[in-house]
Amino acid sequence: MAIRSLICSVLGHVDHGKSSILDKIRGTAITAKEAGGITQAIGASIIPLDTIKKICGDLIKATNMKITIPGLLFVDTPGHAAFTSLRKRGGSIADIAILVIDINEGFKPQTEEAIEILRNSKTPFVIAANKVDLISGWQQKHKNIIQNIGSLNSEIFARIEQRLYEIVGRLSEKFSMNSERFDRVEDYTKEIAIVPCSAKTGDGIPELLMVITALAQRYLEQNLQFSEKGPAKGTIMEVKEEKGLGHTMDVILYDGTLKLGDTIVIGSLQEPIIAKVRALFEPMPLEEMRDKKSKFKPVKEAEAATGVKISAPGAEEAMSGMPIISVIDKNDLEKTKRLVQQEIENVVMETEGEGIVIKADNLGSLEAMINILKGKKMQIRRASLGEITKQDIADAESNYETDPLMSVILAFNIVPSDETISMSGKVHIISNEVIYRLIEEYEKWKETQSRALEEKKLEDVTRPCKIQLMKGYVFRQSNPAVVGCEILMGKAKAGISLMNMEGKVLTEIKQIQLEQENIAEAERGKQVAVSMAGVAIGRQIKEGDILYSAVPEEDYKRLKELKKYLKNDEKELLNDIAKIMRKNNPVWGI
Repeated sequence: MAIRSLICSVLGHVDHGKSSILDKIRGTAITAKEAGGITQAIGASIIPLDTIKKICGDLIKATNMKITIPGLLFVDTPGHAAFTSLRKRGGSIADIAILVIDINEGFKPQTEEAIEILRNSKTPFVIAANKVDLISGWQQKHKNIIQNIGSLNSEIFARIEQRLYEIVGRLSEKFSMNSERFDRVEDYTKEIAIVPCSAKTGDGIPELLMVITALAQRYLEQNLQFSEKGPAKGTIMEVKEEKGLGHTMDVILYDGTLKLGDTIVIGSLQEPIIAKVRALFEPMPLEEMRDKKSKFKPVKEAEAATGVKISAPGAEEAMSGMPIISVIDKNDLEKTKRLVQQEIENVVMETEGEGIVIKADNLGSLEAMINILKGKKMQIRRASLGEITKQDIADAESNYETDPLMSVILAFNIVPSDETISMSGKVHIISNEVIYRLIEEYEKWKETQSRALEEKKLEDVTRPCKIQLMKGYVFRQSNPAVVGCEILMGKAKAGISLMNMEGKVLTEIKQIQLEQENIAEAERGKQVAVSMAGVAIGRQIKEGDILYSAVPEEDYKRLKELKKYLKNDEKELLNDIAKIMRKNNPVWGI
């Protein structure tokens, strides 16, 4: 058994400095080349031990730490789904993660999503509290970040402490997690270390690397043991076509050794893909796999943990996020195929019960969605990969009769075609390339639809209203009586019965007219002409009279249940109507 490099993922909210921190470590400027300065594709960088020693030299001397790991493999992710796509049987490929938080902005929705994903995948992490250089009054006086903070005046020191403890407080309140500034942590197994740093100035970067390395040495060394002679195991980051190479796969190897000529088994939605390794390329140290100008060297074998580019004819249909295992002995081929497919079957799911339909572009993203939705106690009927199919729509639509709010498809990183949208019918399709936004949109839609469905139930009950017969506006005495009315409170609708202040039902609204046009209802403040059956003006009702809608007792109880959908004046009026009715029946509506 040997010790492999530590695999470290970097997560965080957009623009909080994930790539910039890696750039500082690599001494490159990939961020400047990216559109808008935001990472556009998943990448991996090999940080050899010599680089760690160079950056952390003084700290290593001060602590007398003997480093045994051969280096670090940093994985920079554009979104958290990319992090989750780097998975293996039993969890995430990442041994540890850095969660980057802008110390000035604090927690953002993607920060919280990242913590949920890290917690679900049981990945230990440290927090890089980035952009300390933007805190008003910051000065770079010492190389050591803690000495530097301590040398600042009390006002600036207090400002930094306040922002650090806002992070500590949020972690505690929202996630019940204990955390502390890294130099104050008493037990790294119980507290999350927060390292103040600046990707721009380099402040705190040596300490960040040191904390990760020290944690790996102390707590993760057993996890880093791998069998050099065992089968290579990895996950596909990206599949692309490259000039002179054809289709290639960028893969993170987390176990074993992959050699030229090896047979590999790749997970697929149908039968596993079997291919032979024709060429292997490793990025040069400190190079970034996704950078088009990155230098790659051809190798005869690649040993975990590393990022490797594989050319293997027959693997053109491979998808990102899929597992890959090499076959050492041809007798193990069937066993390896079963192992690979089990990983997929553990995620792709179908049930006979109710639930929403979810789709994703890769296996890890699908797993992340399932975990987050289950955490929110949401039912899933079908979870699968690829484009939205007729079967997906049929499954989602089958929920409509029992629960319209389940008649939905959530599609991550999949844009539905016009044809799909046109045949969706009663199914609502929500697509987005960020998981938290996708689920946020679904929750908003659900809330809006729920309100609409509840309000629809109000259409079948008698709404409370209070009207006054206007003096001097009698257009017809009787058969039917037509008189001008002002709606004082609530909503008057054609077909409702009206009662007086003693609770006696006198008449029914036949029609409502506004400016000689028939209307179905009139709201508070409107002056309309109302025709009433069975009464004569001057006998049963008089000009100036105030009348109320005669709300049946069952409708009153229903309205109480749906009270949140009533306007304030309707709620007040409902209480007035109950008081009128309880003069004759003290338990009315109770």
